[in-house]
Amino acid sequence: MKGVLLAGGTGSRLAPLTAVTNKHLLPVGKEPMVFHPLRKLARAGVVEVLVVTGREHMGDMIELLGSGRDLGLSLTYRVQDEPGGIAQALSLAEGFARGGRIAVVLGDNIFQDELAGPADRFRSQPRGARILLRAVPDPERFGVAALSEGRVVAIHEKPAAPLSDLAVTGAYFYDDRVFDIVRGLRPSARGELEITDVNNAYLADGTLEAEVLDGWWTDAGTFPSLLRANALVMGQETG
Repeated sequence: MKGVLLAGGTGSRLAPLTAVTNKHLLPVGKEPMVFHPLRKLARAGVVEVLVVTGREHMGDMIELLGSGRDLGLSLTYRVQDEPGGIAQALSLAEGFARGGRIAVVLGDNIFQDELAGPADRFRSQPRGARILLRAVPDPERFGVAALSEGRVVAIHEKPAAPLSDLAVTGAYFYDDRVFDIVRGLRPSARGELEITDVNNAYLADGTLEAEVLDGWWTDAGTFPSLLRANALVMGQETG
């Protein structure tokens, strides 16, 4: 299984910090943000990883990460010329990952739990996709999943009236069909190819599995969530 780390976007919600750097290079704890998801992939046995990032700061990303050797990884890079949504960025990985399974992680997502367990369970899954969920106080900021008897029955993107408090976190596991699914997507009202639409395609054919994380999780793409990520990583919070 190969990995895809999505580290593009403009980082506009963190301006002016992102005026001169990619948000994924900002510090979380004692390391750049991007180190955290990459270490999770390495410990899950996913060592061949494609890093997708924007053209403005690609040089800085390569300067920091290099070949990935210091993190126990083998890194490849692709440029996302302009923001077009998570699914659009994922489509850039087709040549890298076609023919196998992939673990996709957003570069601004910080997990307490290891990804090794979910990765192993996905490796044992006959086909389809696997997503990770976490209860949050502000689900309207995320894709939100509703469960019935432990199974996902609906996923809504940034709903005004969430069906649950279970956010779909930024770690996804997909089989090879994901690239065909992305090609069939149409842009949302935001003008982007939504990862929620990808997950809903797997849900519709009955091959979407989900699990709820025990440990804390946060994104780090806004000032409040970046502050929270730093507090969690530095051990100043417990949940």
